[in-house]
Amino acid sequence: MITIYGIKNCDTMQKAFKWLASKNVPYTFHDYREAGIDKTTIEHWLKHVAMDKLLNTKSTTYRSLTDREKASLANPADAIALMIQHPTLIKRPVWDFGNKKFFVGWKEDELSELL
Repeated sequence: MITIYGIKNCDTMQKAFKWLASKNVPYTFHDYREAGIDKTTIEHWLKHVAMDKLLNTKSTTYRSLTDREKASLANPADAIALMIQHPTLIKRPVWDFGNKKFFVGWKEDELSELL
């Protein structure tokens, strides 16, 4: 079963939900704005996805960070702590296909191959 992580009111997430529904693909959704995200989950993602792929440096949240906080993102432990504190620093969606297969973002052709 696919688990998709993100926030439900994001336009990209809406595209993902519609795409999955159109293909009758069952999935579980984890809204990390409402339910939060834990250190263990982020650390697991980072075993399979590079930090620069996971960290959303184009978000309003990122732009609102202080220069010191932005600089601290170079340290993985600090980056994880900030993503827990501000889940919108995580790009979306994060796709967990199981079997250690992950994808971050929205590229329909690449996602089709992963299905």
